[in-house]
Amino acid sequence: MLRNRIELDCQECSIRNDSAFGGLCSHSISAINGHKSSNIHRKGQILFHEGTRPLGVYCVNKGKIKLYKLGNEGKEQIIQIAKEGELLGYRAMISEELYPVSAETLEECHVCFVPKHDFLQMLSSNQELYAKLFKHACHELGIMTQNVTNLAQKTVRERLAITFIMLRETYGKDHDESNKTVINLTREDLANIVGTATETLIRLLHDFKEDNIISTKGRKIIIEDESELIHIANLS
Repeated sequence: MLRNRIELDCQECSIRNDSAFGGLCSHSISAINGHKSSNIHRKGQILFHEGTRPLGVYCVNKGKIKLYKLGNEGKEQIIQIAKEGELLGYRAMISEELYPVSAETLEECHVCFVPKHDFLQMLSSNQELYAKLFKHACHELGIMTQNVTNLAQKTVRERLAITFIMLRETYGKDHDESNKTVINLTREDLANIVGTATETLIRLLHDFKEDNIISTKGRKIIIEDESELIHIANLS
């Protein structure tokens, strides 16, 4: 795995309050900081593979990471796009299960890693951290359940609209000069989130552009009309 070490201090981390570690006392933060390593991962690097044993947990300091499963024919089904502040791999480690998904960087990412032994030791001796992660896991499960419910029995057009609405939160801090959300994903990755063929996705993107719901700059997609996306998705 191609990576470079960097120095990141948990006490001074700008995204800590947006993560599962937000609100922890200084002693807990100091313990995490003392056990972690921080690395720069290039675009396209795999953090962990589906079906392998967890070696530790990953906290995203900068960048976007896709979590996906492989179908019977090797096609990806993207489950989530993780952003800054997301904690990856902890549920499989705590439940002593294999990773249910793979994680791959979509761009250059800064990621902190805490080895399994150190993290479990911290959990066993720190009730504050354990309670925080339990609450965080329940919250994430609720979001995933809601997303599955929203996508079930929807047409591809409706699923694309819902996907844009969900990605707006992930890419909410990535704005253009007019303060509109910019989504930077390949057409293949976007199709793998929606659950359709790339060719079908491209046709739908063309329709959305014709209706001035989105615009594009290269592979970047700019959301122009969120209210129309909500209408198409039948969420209003």
